[in-house]
Amino acid sequence: MKVLFVSLTLLCSLTLCSQTVVELPQSEVPGVTWTVAEKEYYSTIWQTEVVTNVTKPTMQVFKADSEINTGTAVIIAPGGGLYALSIENEGNLVAKWLNEKGINAFVLRYRLVPTGEDGTADIAKDWGETPDMMYEKVASVMPHSIQDGLNAIAHVRENAVRYGVHPDKIGFMGFSAGGAVTMGVGYAYDSVNKPNFLVPVYPWTDAMPVKPAKADAPPMLIVCATDDPLGLAKGAVELYSAWIATQKSVALHMFAKGGHGFGMKQQGLPSDHWIERFYEWALTQELTSSTSK
Repeated sequence: MKVLFVSLTLLCSLTLCSQTVVELPQSEVPGVTWTVAEKEYYSTIWQTEVVTNVTKPTMQVFKADSEINTGTAVIIAPGGGLYALSIENEGNLVAKWLNEKGINAFVLRYRLVPTGEDGTADIAKDWGETPDMMYEKVASVMPHSIQDGLNAIAHVRENAVRYGVHPDKIGFMGFSAGGAVTMGVGYAYDSVNKPNFLVPVYPWTDAMPVKPAKADAPPMLIVCATDDPLGLAKGAVELYSAWIATQKSVALHMFAKGGHGFGMKQQGLPSDHWIERFYEWALTQELTSSTSK
């Protein structure tokens, strides 16, 4: 019985270690008030697990097994129009896939627009009825969401030894609105919170317009689908061109079909394998190394 207890205790300790939740610095968001607490639930509209009303930014840590740890880290910013986070399809499942490749992952819950009990219903309503107001709400929070991303990078780099991470192999990957946060991070970093690579996946360039790449801009891989119903393919190409214009390292995977928000969904399309294309790119760029269990 004692042996069983010790074994269970050790197992729980290892699990907690790999699933640690880290609180990030928080600042005031002028003119924005949240009245509903952060909530995680299954959205029947999006048909996936989501999180809404994030007021205190956090990261969930997914550490790769020590036997295959490559020292690479990816901070993941799920999408959801800044009204919600597609926490499973564009967060946890991505992190678990990366862990299998020896890549450490950190799923970021960045600050979101205040909503009611169902943020996915709210954005559907606002997008359809008052899009200008929706963009105003997003614009009021976006700078703080980006700061959350920068703080996440700084935290991982400062604690690189603790996480088993190389401080010069910390990337930032984001989907849709999380892709807009990724772009913002790519425009606003300093020497402390600079990402070593960027991976915007169907980035929401309407919310974060494309700008010229910084002089020391990191390598970037952009992923999107031509048939994205939000018209994001054009912005993805524009972003690619901005990096090319200043001769920065960049790659673009534009799938003919895939739609929007494909994340880790299996649709029987080539876009199902986008994350494998990311892995191949990361190997080529020497941002990670090949390993197997």
